[in-house]
Amino acid sequence: MGRIEYRTGLVHIVSVTRRNVYAAIEAGGTKFLCGIAHSHDEILDSTRIATGTADDTIRQCLEFFRNKAKQYGSPTSFGIGSFGALDPSAGSPRFGWITETPKAGWRYTDLAGPFAREFGVPVGFDTDVNAAALAEYRWGAGQSIVGGTNESTLVYLTVGTGIGGGAVVDGRLLHGLVHPEMGHLKPPRAPGDHEFSGVCAYHGDCLEGLACGPAITERWGVSAEELDADHEAWVRESFYLAHAVVSVTALLSPHLVVLGGGVMGVRGLIDKVRHAAHTAMGGYFPPTWESSNLNDYIVKPGLGETPGLSGAIALAIEAANPTPSRGKSSL
Repeated sequence: MGRIEYRTGLVHIVSVTRRNVYAAIEAGGTKFLCGIAHSHDEILDSTRIATGTADDTIRQCLEFFRNKAKQYGSPTSFGIGSFGALDPSAGSPRFGWITETPKAGWRYTDLAGPFAREFGVPVGFDTDVNAAALAEYRWGAGQSIVGGTNESTLVYLTVGTGIGGGAVVDGRLLHGLVHPEMGHLKPPRAPGDHEFSGVCAYHGDCLEGLACGPAITERWGVSAEELDADHEAWVRESFYLAHAVVSVTALLSPHLVVLGGGVMGVRGLIDKVRHAAHTAMGGYFPPTWESSNLNDYIVKPGLGETPGLSGAIALAIEAANPTPSRGKSSL
């Protein structure tokens, strides 16, 4: 791309490099947040779209990006961090699909495909929590451990309407058959909490079923926002989240565990989780050599409680510059 300049009657062609324009979608159960950005900290435009039917929601997103392409130029790539379950495997015929979701009307929906076909660019696609983990690793809390290298492991757990977890290992998102489902770990029952059956539609009293926002409301009759910070609810909540931290510590030995999501905004909750984790670790794991170490091991997000759009931008950047750990949609 060139720009013509006139100087003393002569024509000079000055080369101008077009900056990448990343299209990003944080696809949630209640809203889709769409954004156009040069980087995670340079968002050019964004909009919220209420999550309705799959066809209508995707149509509104496409319309937004068509309009913004006229203003900012065609996107270099897309990044979509979505509620699940979903298929993030690049070689799969259902890459980019939402699969076994309990979300009505979204089961077996091709979410990434319409954007790949419309704009003819690669699409990075993963769970919203995996996307958030990648953003925290690149630009947020993970900066304390990365130190200019990619030889670190970070686990991100989000606690809100549901509970999910993602992991970045040596700079790459962790995948196996599909994606991690840390919200469905099975913790021990907290003392005095054996009567509550849990709210998970699939497993009842898994981590999500016992400790997500709706579980708090079901157990105590009021929302988390209405409970005092010293309510007994937070003793039980910290017990379950602490055991989740112990589980991922035993499995992945991460350098850092980041706890985000709306529930983690409760004053003092993260300190309760650290204290309960120190007890549950039983003096075995390295962070327990001194309990004060847990202040640097169990932390809040560096990008705010819900770094979802930043995560989608991170997926778009990786789609434009794929590594062996990341796929992109085929057209």
